[in-house]
Amino acid sequence: MGETVALWVTSAVTTLEALGRDIAVAAIIFLAFLLLRRLFTRFVFKIILSLSSKTKTEVDDNILLAFENPFRALIVIIGIYASLAYLPLTDYQNLLLAKFFRSALIVLIAWGVYNLADNYSFKTIGKKFTLDQTLTSFLSRVLKFVIIVLAVSVIVQEWGYDIDGLIAGLGLGGLAVALAARDTLANIFGGVVIIADKPFAVGDWIYTPSVEGTVEEVSFRSTKVRTFANALVTVPNSDLVNQPITNWSRMKKRRITFHLGVTYSTPQDKLKKCVQTIRSMLETHPAIHQETIFVRFDRFGDSSLDIFLYFFTNTTVWSEYLAVKEEINFKILEILEQEGVSVAFPSRSIYFETPLQYDSDRQNSASTGQGDGEPASPVR
Repeated sequence: MGETVALWVTSAVTTLEALGRDIAVAAIIFLAFLLLRRLFTRFVFKIILSLSSKTKTEVDDNILLAFENPFRALIVIIGIYASLAYLPLTDYQNLLLAKFFRSALIVLIAWGVYNLADNYSFKTIGKKFTLDQTLTSFLSRVLKFVIIVLAVSVIVQEWGYDIDGLIAGLGLGGLAVALAARDTLANIFGGVVIIADKPFAVGDWIYTPSVEGTVEEVSFRSTKVRTFANALVTVPNSDLVNQPITNWSRMKKRRITFHLGVTYSTPQDKLKKCVQTIRSMLETHPAIHQETIFVRFDRFGDSSLDIFLYFFTNTTVWSEYLAVKEEINFKILEILEQEGVSVAFPSRSIYFETPLQYDSDRQNSASTGQGDGEPASPVR
């Protein structure tokens, strides 16, 4: 009996000594990987980053920066895996260790791709391809969500779970949510169309059948417009994309057009002189766009001879436009005064085929000396 106990104790001590040696070796392996991680952080990565910075493209720099932290974590995970694999584990424990290791690799890869989808990388792409900042931010969020979903689904499959039923359930649930939130989805897609098509930008003066004012904010659900009455109007994007939008801020020039009516008593030569002088004044004015200028005797109006004016100002700023328009009006008045031409006003003449009975009675009374003694006067 004593010999049996002695043998058991000796065997246990030997096993513990072997296990202690294995644990010590595993700890040394793990510490070696920690040292390798420190060397990589201080020297190797800096050398690689300095070499990539000499290239013409920024893609390699972004990839290195995105995968820097995942690679540091990968060294630690490999150290943990190598140290645990050195220990005398059972087959089931080795299987679990392999699954943990593969799951960790999936997480690290997803981590690096997630960093690539960060706003910084998308901002760089947006500047290169002139994409709107709101659109790049939206695409970044969508891609991050897709990366997380894919990583979770792969890890779940790695652990032996069937996700087909889950995906089918999510599909039915997504359909129900889409039907319940179709207005919200319509606004989101409308926001994507507005951001991608760029019919206007923040700060533009726009006009639609529903609102007119200055755009203050463009989001994926709505667009906020500050009216000229200083009211803030929030327009759903789904309504806005289905309306004609006039962007006054993107005018390259601003139109002035009107009819100038002069009296019918204006002589022909003076009318010609006024038309020519006004046209010359516009053609030499520095604030008038010289591409399109029309000054023509256009028509015989009801109470005036109408001169048609059609031209554009170089400025599109409302205050400057009004100042130029005022200056042009004063110059036109000066030209008319110099030529002695009067501006016509609406008037109407009435002619009677036969004299009015009242007027005839007054004239008869005046000629016979009867009546109230007041002189007769014609009807005008």
